[in-house]
Amino acid sequence: MKVKYTAGEQVFHAFVVLVTLLLSLAVVIPLMSIVFASFSDPYEVMKHSGLYWKPIKFSLYNYQMVLQDKSILTGYMNTIFVVVVGTSLNLVMTIISAYVLSRKGPMFIKFFTVMIVFTMYFQGGTIPTYIVVDKLHLVGTRWALILPGAVNTFNLVVLRTAMASVPESLPESAMIDGAGHATILAKIMVPVTKASIAVITLYYAVAHWNSWFPAMIYLRKKSMYPLQLILRTILV
Repeated sequence: MKVKYTAGEQVFHAFVVLVTLLLSLAVVIPLMSIVFASFSDPYEVMKHSGLYWKPIKFSLYNYQMVLQDKSILTGYMNTIFVVVVGTSLNLVMTIISAYVLSRKGPMFIKFFTVMIVFTMYFQGGTIPTYIVVDKLHLVGTRWALILPGAVNTFNLVVLRTAMASVPESLPESAMIDGAGHATILAKIMVPVTKASIAVITLYYAVAHWNSWFPAMIYLRKKSMYPLQLILRTILV
C-alpha cells in the first residue's frame, strides 16, 4: 500500500533529509581531509592550509614513521585495558548506584541524590583530585585512569531516571515471590533498561578511548601511556 503524504509532510521530510545530509557532510568532509592529509607529503602538509580534497604529493612516510614506533602497539594495549576494565567497572558501579537511588523505600534517598547531582555542577578541580589520587597511592598506576571516574554523575542520573520509570508493580511482584534486590536488579531492572545501559556503555567506552589528560598527569612511565597520549607526544 502506497502512503500518500500531504504537501506539508513532504516539505518536512525534505527538510529532515537536507539537515541529515548537511550533518553527514560536516562529519565526512573533515574525516576525509584527515585521511588525505595522512597520505600527503609531510613537508607539503606544513605549508598547506585549509581542507584537503586529495593527497598532496602522495606519500606513505607518515605511516612508516608511526609503524616504526613500538610504543604505538604498547599504547593500543594500554588503551584496550583501560577501556575494557574501566567500562566494566563503570557499568557495575553505575547500575548498582542507579538501582539504589531509584528505589522509593530507603531513607535519605533524595538527600543523596541531591548531593550526587551537586557534584555534576561543582567539582573540586584538578589539584584536589590529584591530591586524593596521590593519597590513595594510585599515581603511577593504570588504576589512576579508572578508579577516580568510576561513576559519571550524568550517566548515573540517566540510568537512575530510566530505572525509576519502571512500574513499581514489577519489583513488588518479584518480592512477593521471594526475590531479593540482586535478583530484581539482574532479572528485571537490567533487561528493562538495557537500551539506556547500552547508551551509557558507549559513553563510558568512548570517554576512556579518547582520554589522555589524566594519563599525562598521573602516569610516570611511557610504557603505561594510552594510545591518545602517545599520539600527542609524537605530534608535539
